[in-house]
Amino acid sequence: MIYFGSMYPRILHASESRSFFLFGPRGTGKSSWLRQQYQEATYIDLLDDGVYRSLLAKPERLQTLIPPEQRSVVIDEVQRIPSLLNEVHRLIETKSIQFVLSSSSARSLRQQGVNLLAGRASTRYMHPLTALELGKDFSVERALQYGLMPEIWDGADEEDYLKSYITTYLKEEVQQEGLARNLGTFSRFLETASFSQASPLNVSEIARSVGVSNKTAESYFSILEDLLLAVRLPVFQKHAKRDLYRRAKFYFFDTGIFRFLRPRGPLDSPEFIDVAALETLLFQETRAINDYQALGYDFFYWRTRDQKEVDLILYGERGLHAFEIKRASQIRKADLNGLQAFREDYPMAKAYLLFGGAQREYRDGIELIPYQEAIQELSQMVDPSVA
Repeated sequence: MIYFGSMYPRILHASESRSFFLFGPRGTGKSSWLRQQYQEATYIDLLDDGVYRSLLAKPERLQTLIPPEQRSVVIDEVQRIPSLLNEVHRLIETKSIQFVLSSSSARSLRQQGVNLLAGRASTRYMHPLTALELGKDFSVERALQYGLMPEIWDGADEEDYLKSYITTYLKEEVQQEGLARNLGTFSRFLETASFSQASPLNVSEIARSVGVSNKTAESYFSILEDLLLAVRLPVFQKHAKRDLYRRAKFYFFDTGIFRFLRPRGPLDSPEFIDVAALETLLFQETRAINDYQALGYDFFYWRTRDQKEVDLILYGERGLHAFEIKRASQIRKADLNGLQAFREDYPMAKAYLLFGGAQREYRDGIELIPYQEAIQELSQMVDPSVA
């Protein structure tokens, strides 16, 4: 099989006939995957300036770029010309063409007409590499330090790549789209936000630290979410029996992006940063598995006012799963308090504690699994149908 990008085959499956949007942050491998999977399709790259200018001026020119008998068309970075969706809609209806529409931003499409294709195009997502895709090459320690972006695992210099990735986003996405008036302020915001990684988000506190209004800080967080660079994780409140914390947790989408943005000072504890990175790795892996295997879980965390917490909750028709992750190799009784309290309220939940030890254990209905093993086995843990 020919691979046009990453040396690692992806587990996202192509659709044979139905049109779909493929969303994912820049650099996750969307273009490489599309060129591999749709080698016979007409490929329209909106990062090509000539193609972009031509279609921006007259979106109806789209049909002239498609051979008469062609039945599959890929449009890469379709968010650059949202008005093309009108033509896509028409050609799906009149020519029965399958369109695969990639995008690294949900903002423009949501604001300017993605609903035109409601019912005619599904939505799929591309994530950084997963442990399953990396196979025997997967290393928790490397993933925690540099993340799982494909170019890093294909041999790029880690520090140079991460630096250029952030610079590219600031320049090409934020600046060109006019999403933030002051790039210096937005850069400070990114750095400040990194301190909230895997923690409940206090927008007012971050606004004060950056020196902007609450409204501006909230708009910055919306930019990160629209560019698929960050996610807010809500509190699990279904049939709540306790007084719960209300603020959502915040995550940059990849451990390497988080580590690069997070400043390190003489008072910083490497262990504290590692814990946030571990939570991030667990979260990004389960998000990818959920999307690729179409499991349909919703994602939450759980935290009571008296500080009992579970890092990650998966809830859906396939069940209820609760995950806590610890860096330590030895687990104390207190480390189980959050999961035990959650299982008291939700006895049907499957509870897992991922830790830095080497031996599986079972305590009070909780399965303790070394996190190197658990990350590689998440697919089976959350989907019992996987052998």
